[in-house]
Amino acid sequence: MNNDFALDAVAAGLPAARLIPELLAGGRHGDAPLRGVVVAPPGTGKTTVVPPTLANRLRQQSRDGKIVVTQPRRMAARAAARRLAQLTGTQLGREVGYTVRGDAKTSDATRVEFLTTGVLLRRLISNPEATGVCAVVLDEVHERQLDTDMTFAMVQQLGQLRDSTDPLDIVVMSATLNAQFWIELLQDDDEPAQLFEVEAAHYPLREQWAPLPGTQRALDARGVTREFLHHVATTVHTTAAAERHGDVLVFLPGAREINVVAQQLRDLLPDNAATEVVTLLGSTPSTEQDRILSPRDTARGQRIVLATNVAESALTVPGVRTVVDAGLDRQSRLDTGRGIAGLVTVGAAKSSMAQRAGRAAREAPGLVVRCLGDADFAARPAHAPAEIRTADLTQTVLDLACWGAADGSGLRLPEPMPARTFATAVDVLTQLGALDGNHPSPNVTELGRKLAQLPVDPRLGRALYDGAEFVGPRLAAQTVAALASDQRADGADLGKLLRQLRTEKPKRWVDDAARLLRALARDTRDQGPTDPIDVGMVAALAYPQQIARRRQTQAQQHAGSEYLLASGTAAVLPRGSLLEGVQWLAIADITLHGERAIIRAAAEIDQDYAELAAGSLLTEYTEARFVNGKVSARTVKRLGAIELSSTPVKPTVEHTRDAVAADMQRTGILQFFNIDPGAQQHASFLALRARMGLLHRVFGAPWPDVSDGALTERLHDWLTPEIEQLARGTRTERIDLTSALRRLLPWPEAARLDEMAPERIAVPSGSNVRLDWPPPESHTDDEIASPVLAVKLQECFGWTASPTVADGRVPIVLHLLSPARRPLAVTADLANFREHVYPQVRAENRGRYVKHPWPDDPFSAVATAKTNRALRGEQSRRKR
Repeated sequence: MNNDFALDAVAAGLPAARLIPELLAGGRHGDAPLRGVVVAPPGTGKTTVVPPTLANRLRQQSRDGKIVVTQPRRMAARAAARRLAQLTGTQLGREVGYTVRGDAKTSDATRVEFLTTGVLLRRLISNPEATGVCAVVLDEVHERQLDTDMTFAMVQQLGQLRDSTDPLDIVVMSATLNAQFWIELLQDDDEPAQLFEVEAAHYPLREQWAPLPGTQRALDARGVTREFLHHVATTVHTTAAAERHGDVLVFLPGAREINVVAQQLRDLLPDNAATEVVTLLGSTPSTEQDRILSPRDTARGQRIVLATNVAESALTVPGVRTVVDAGLDRQSRLDTGRGIAGLVTVGAAKSSMAQRAGRAAREAPGLVVRCLGDADFAARPAHAPAEIRTADLTQTVLDLACWGAADGSGLRLPEPMPARTFATAVDVLTQLGALDGNHPSPNVTELGRKLAQLPVDPRLGRALYDGAEFVGPRLAAQTVAALASDQRADGADLGKLLRQLRTEKPKRWVDDAARLLRALARDTRDQGPTDPIDVGMVAALAYPQQIARRRQTQAQQHAGSEYLLASGTAAVLPRGSLLEGVQWLAIADITLHGERAIIRAAAEIDQDYAELAAGSLLTEYTEARFVNGKVSARTVKRLGAIELSSTPVKPTVEHTRDAVAADMQRTGILQFFNIDPGAQQHASFLALRARMGLLHRVFGAPWPDVSDGALTERLHDWLTPEIEQLARGTRTERIDLTSALRRLLPWPEAARLDEMAPERIAVPSGSNVRLDWPPPESHTDDEIASPVLAVKLQECFGWTASPTVADGRVPIVLHLLSPARRPLAVTADLANFREHVYPQVRAENRGRYVKHPWPDDPFSAVATAKTNRALRGEQSRRKR
């Protein structure tokens, strides 16, 4: 019996049909495993043609196993499986099946299984040998999702480890792909992967621009503006009325925006309109998804399909001739500075908008209308960043640790994990007890393996186990399932969402809650009525850093809705939330918009539960402040950044000393002591600091850095006795900073300080003139500032060589003065001065200062600070 797929029927009319002969003959050496990179534009049929072709290839090689095909989204996996089953004339779940989270249709007869990348990742962790799998096809790798990158690295390594008796074929596919990049990553034994390319005829595509009028903006501090959503709705309505020959596909960043625009469109359409408005989201019921993605009779009227980027490349919505693109995208972001991970709405990249536009010209000539100006489009980035650069890596690091390399060593990751984000993930997992904390590559613990098997983030997994102790297993499982779902909390009210889920009982949430409940292996009897703050307790256990207390704010627009998180970040509730005014919140989901964080899911909690859930963040300490020469102290209790109480206390000597040091560190040494460069009382300190600063700039160590920042940082290395004096009440102006600074002089090098950087320098007249040293801040990486010697010109007669300091490495700049101490010239090169400048200076000044010598040759003259008469008298006395 021939069990091959009928490839001619499957590929009929598809450009990807030309791949069939190449794939069937693939492999470098006969039956060697296939390493392939498929590049094919959207609509060419690669997702339909490649998997059954590989299945037939395995049958030809007498290899018994199945093909698994990953898709980045559940909807795409289900749609691809259903389409292939229809084309092969088989029952879905038999030869062709799918598995997504919470839903599966497979059997022992399944030869091609479509699944999400996350499902395959979980399978690889629980079964690293991928038993029964002969080929893996990774589709849409250009999206660079975290799960896709991790799965690729694991599958590539698995392919290398498989022996010749059980080889693994690996194919990566995408519509827009850097082929050479993936070919090199896939290479095996120094042999590059094979490239398979498909070209497709492109239908004409018209472009129109529909920017928001005036100075209105698409995004503000709270996200997508109402004005922009109204603009999108009216643009879609106008475009649909003008383009009646096909359906309209509208791209919006998320569920909230889709629901708002959908309602506005329905309000704009007349009651008897034949136009149907439908929404396509990950949370859309599977039966509705199937209906939207199935071919239909165009005579039944026009459809307006509102979708997220789920329809950008992996799905084909039949009948679309027009695309309206809002030009926005929602991406994962980890703000390591604020300790917040969430989704952020940004302008979509050019590549994404090109993919969206291509949906209009897949089946016929089409039109794309972009809700932005062409200049804005031109300024967009070419590609969206890989998710590994921007997202929270907690789950990823746990997965890699379960695989055997938490830091990814030994794996061909398409891009390495950023060091700071990796370190943050390790810290979180270590606190959760999922990693053992060993450095540099920590190991997974038994709890970590249990958390990795749950269909939720490790934080939620830990909250499931801990929450069961506080609120009971059933409520803990239901709350965690709600937090992990795609369901949106109306007004950010998590309690309201949970009540809604309990009433409507959507299949996925019910299945997830049941699975989590089984993982607890505990008595699952209902615990009775739910206390609203119990839901908040589970959320707080998952995200203790996001426990928040309401802020007292004078700003009317945020009154009652602004909260301070334990992490130190401020966040606001969405407009009209029923949670406004609640004193304490456990926040589970946050969206970032520039400097502002918007709460998307939260539940009420009280202070006792907050302290219980975030016990590790509780601190109590005495804080002292030094202000205007006086010290005040208070005992402070905090939950992270949230101050719970503050009680004045009498400062101890230690408090006072610490307060003085803290104020110095806050203000800097120069400001703390009110150092005035022009004040005589600070002259010796500033001169010593300047001399040491030049030697540090010239020689480096052991001469110390004496910049204000360095002196402040090394406070206790040189100023401890003076801090004690200040703590006992000594006024700042009575502190001897010069003697204190000398403690930083290196020994024995300090013995040469006056030689290499003297306070004064002897000039030919016999005078010792003070040098003016530049402050350390005057030196740059490229130039050393020179000390200045201001001296009368006549006192320098006979000086043939320009003076220097720092063992001859730094010239002294001479400010040559008149007998009346007025400036005549500035030079660091006496020879040049003698030849080119002195004749003019002599001509201009000898008539003005006739009592003083102005010889023709200053280098051969006698240096003096005296007048001609005094000089002659001295010479006469010497003769006698």
